[in-house]
Amino acid sequence: MTPRPLTQTAAPPAWIAPAWFALLLSVCFAPALAGMAMEWIQDDDMGHGLFVPVLAAWVAWQKRSEWSAIPVEPSRWGLALVILGGAQLIAGTLGAEMFVARTAFLVSLVGVILHLGGMPWLRALAFPLLLLPFMIRIPAILYNQVTFPLQLFASAVAETVLSAIGIPVLREGNILELASQKLSVVEACSGIRSLLSLSFLSLIYAYFFDQKVWMRGVLLVLTIPIAVLANAFRVTLTGVLSEYKKELATGFFHSLEGWGVFMVALLMLVLVHQLVNRIHGLAARAS
Repeated sequence: MTPRPLTQTAAPPAWIAPAWFALLLSVCFAPALAGMAMEWIQDDDMGHGLFVPVLAAWVAWQKRSEWSAIPVEPSRWGLALVILGGAQLIAGTLGAEMFVARTAFLVSLVGVILHLGGMPWLRALAFPLLLLPFMIRIPAILYNQVTFPLQLFASAVAETVLSAIGIPVLREGNILELASQKLSVVEACSGIRSLLSLSFLSLIYAYFFDQKVWMRGVLLVLTIPIAVLANAFRVTLTGVLSEYKKELATGFFHSLEGWGVFMVALLMLVLVHQLVNRIHGLAARAS
C-alpha cells in the first residue's frame, strides 16, 4: 500500500493581510477620518489637507519598486503600536480631544506597516508617513499660542512700513488705525494658513526637485521666515490699497491679494532653494 503524497496548502495572496488591516483601520477610525475630511472642505486653514493623503500615497507609489524589493521582516512590535493607537483613539474620543484621536490613526498605521514589513519597510516609507501629520489640525492651545504673536508681528511690520512711506497709522495691538478706516489683523490674517500650506509644499518640492535628503529639512525651516514675512507684506499691502479704495481691503480683492502673495512666497522658496544649492556648491569646491 503506497502512502498518499501530502497536499500542500497554497499560501494566501500577499495582498490579503494589507487589505484586511486597511479595512480594520478604515472602520475603526471612520469617525475621526470623516471629521478631518469635513475640516479640509469647510475650514480654509486646513484646505491643504485634501492634498496630503493623495500626495503621500503618490510618493509611496512612486517608490514601490524600492520598497517592494525589500525583504519582509514582520515585527511583533507593530501589533503593540496598533493596540496603542486603539487605546489612544478611545481616550481621545472619550475626552473629546480630536487631535489625540486623529494622531492615533498615524500611530496605528505605522504599527501596521511595522507588523507586516518590519523596519526595512518603515524606513522605505518614512517620507510619505512624515507628510501625513500635515492633514491633522494642530491642537487649539498651540494654535492660539502661534497665531497671536504672528498677528502682532504682521501688524508691527505694517505700521513701520506704512509710516515710512508717509501713510499715517496708529497701532493698538493687532489693530491698525488709518485715516480712512480701522484694519484688524484677525486670526485669518495671522499667516498660519500660508505657513502650514507652504511647509507642506516645501517638503514636496524638495522631494521632487532635489536628491539631497537634508535639503527637505533646510527648506522646511526656511519656510517659516518666508511665510511670516510674506504675510506681513500682505497686511502692509492691504493697508496701502485701502487708502486708495476701501473695497480693496475686503471680499474678493482681499482673497485675490492673498493668493497673489502666496504665489510670491512660493517663488521665494524656489529662489532660496537655488541660493542654498549655490552656497553648498561653493562650500564643496572650497573643501
